[in-house]
Amino acid sequence: MTTPSGLNFYIPGALLFLVACAKLPALLRNPRDELLRSVWVLLVVSTAVFWCCAVPSIAAFNRLTGVPNAAAPLVYTLLTVFSGSNISLIIRWSSGPEDTQRADRWSKRCYMATGVVIIAINVLFLLGDASVERLRDLDTYYASTPFIREMILLYLAAHTTAAVTMTVLCCRWAREVHGELRVGLLLIVGGYLLNLAYDALKFTAIGAHWAGRNWDVLSVTYAASLASFSALLIGAGFIFPLLSQRFMHFWTPWRRYYQLRPLWRELREASEHSMGIGSSARTPIEIRLVQVEADIHDGILTVSPHIDARIRAQALQAAAKSCRSDDEAAATADAAALAHAVSVWRQHQTVAADPEERVNDHNETLSSAHTPTGLVRMSIALSSDVVQRFRRHAAVVESSTR
Repeated sequence: MTTPSGLNFYIPGALLFLVACAKLPALLRNPRDELLRSVWVLLVVSTAVFWCCAVPSIAAFNRLTGVPNAAAPLVYTLLTVFSGSNISLIIRWSSGPEDTQRADRWSKRCYMATGVVIIAINVLFLLGDASVERLRDLDTYYASTPFIREMILLYLAAHTTAAVTMTVLCCRWAREVHGELRVGLLLIVGGYLLNLAYDALKFTAIGAHWAGRNWDVLSVTYAASLASFSALLIGAGFIFPLLSQRFMHFWTPWRRYYQLRPLWRELREASEHSMGIGSSARTPIEIRLVQVEADIHDGILTVSPHIDARIRAQALQAAAKSCRSDDEAAATADAAALAHAVSVWRQHQTVAADPEERVNDHNETLSSAHTPTGLVRMSIALSSDVVQRFRRHAAVVESSTR
C-alpha cells in the first residue's frame, strides 16, 4: 500500500540508484556497449519511477509547477519509458552478434512507439481539464473527464501491451537458457504478471466508476502495492544475472582453491621445494591458485615412481561400486593410488613385487591429474572410504617390511 511518507517507493529507488552508480564506471569505460548502456538507462529510469511515484513527490511537483495534477503525465511518461526500456533491453539481451542489426531495428521501433505514446499522453493532459488535485485516486476521479479519460486509458493500454510483450519474450527465452539468466528472466516474468494484475485492477476500478460504483480501493490500495513490488522484481530480474556473473567470477577461483587444499596437504611434504609465492594474505587468488596447482603437480611428480598401476586398478574396482559416475570412480581410484604412493614415498620403499609393474610416468596411470576438474575430483575423493582403506593398506605393508 502507498504510504503517506512514500518510504515504500523511496527505499527501493535508493537501492536501484546505488546499483546504477556502481554500474556507471563500467559504462564510462565502455560507452559503446549497447547492452550495458541499456541496463544503466533502465536503472536510472527505475529510480526515477520509484521516486516520482511517491505521494510526497507528486505533491511537491504539483506545487513546483503550480499546475494541479501536473505530476500525472510525468508519472505516466516515466512508466511508459520504463516499459519501453525493458522491451528494448530484452531485445538486445536475447540477440546474438549475428542479430545486431535486427535488434537495432526493433529497438528503434520500440523507441518510436514509446515516443508516440508519451507525446499523446502529454497532449491529452493539456487538452483536458484536471483542475482538482488528486494525489492517489486520479485514475478513478477523472475516469469520465474528456481527454483526461483518454490519457488514462492510453497509458493503461500501453502498459498492458508492454506487460504482455515482455511476458511472452521472457517466457520464450527462458525455455532456451539455464542458470542465473533463467532466474533473472523468471523474476522479470513475475514482475510483469504483477503488472498485468495491476492493469486489471485499474481497469476494473475505472469500469466500476463508469457503472456508478465506488471500487477505488482496487486502484488506490491494491494496484499501488502491486506497482512498487512489480517494479522491484523487474529491476532485480535484470540486475541478478549481471551481479551473479560478477559474484561467480569472484567466488569460483576461491572455491576451487579451497577444494584443492586437501590434495595440496596430501602432497605438501613431496613439494617442499615450492617457492611459496602464494602464501601472503595480499596475494591475489589467481596467483594462489596457480601456486597450489604447481605444488600439486610437483608433488605428484616426486612420488610418481611409487604409483602402482595395480593399486589403482584395485581401487577403481572398489570405487565403481560406490561412486555415482565413471569420472568420480576414476578420480577416487587415482586418489587412492596417489595416497598409497605418498605413504610409500615417505618410507622410501616400493610396494610392487615386480619393479617393472611400477609406473615412473604418472601420466600413464592417473587419468584425473591432467585437467583442473580432475584435480578437484581427486582432492574431494581423498576423504572417501576407498582412499582411506588403501592408505591404511600402505601403512600395514610398510610396517611389515621393516
